[in-house]
Amino acid sequence: MANNLKRIWDTDPDSKPRERQFSEDFVGRFRSGRLVGKQPEALNEWRVTSGDPVVADKIAELFGGAAEEWDTDKEDNLEVLTDAASVEIIIESSDKIDASMKLFGMQGLAHHCDGVEYLSPDEDKGTPCGCPPLLQDRKDKARAGRGPKPSIDVVFKLAQAPELGLFRFNSGSWELVKVLHTVIADVDGYDGPVRAALSIENVSYTTKAGRDVSYNKPVIKVLGAAEAAQPADLAKAA
Repeated sequence: MANNLKRIWDTDPDSKPRERQFSEDFVGRFRSGRLVGKQPEALNEWRVTSGDPVVADKIAELFGGAAEEWDTDKEDNLEVLTDAASVEIIIESSDKIDASMKLFGMQGLAHHCDGVEYLSPDEDKGTPCGCPPLLQDRKDKARAGRGPKPSIDVVFKLAQAPELGLFRFNSGSWELVKVLHTVIADVDGYDGPVRAALSIENVSYTTKAGRDVSYNKPVIKVLGAAEAAQPADLAKAA
């Protein structure tokens, strides 16, 4: 999977171009939300899904909750609603961070680009995608259902149980994509794997018009080299 963050940002002044790829098997996924009926629900603590009962039970042991089956046609048929809003992870390199722009329609993926050119389907690959150059304009189109939104993938191991294998976190957060280049730079600042805090952070404020706004956003904060960062650092990052 090629890293397309370069093209997402290269029409914006804060562009941080990079090239990276990864292709791995995952033992589970970290999720910041779920569907209740047909309505999406944001969660304050991490939800982890896995198809491996051993992995699911270990997640429950480490972070609280219980492994239960959930309605899905995917392989990760077990879910754990944890008590943890922040977990300590190991990111092996910035190659494990990837981003592109996607829009899904009734028949699946309708638009997939890097912000400048199509990435798929093959017959359109390399041709202009027509996305606006500025991030805010892209966000406005996505909110109106007329444009793609970010698809960010982070692959990592758990600092407390690296032997479990690789986990994946996918996000469409515009807040995360705004700072993703900084996260990548922080990871690249170390020669080898890093420890980081993967957190769900609540943002609440009142607008000038008196409207209360509250939403959750994913946050990734690099703590240091994998062999140097200590578990106590996680509390400081939360």
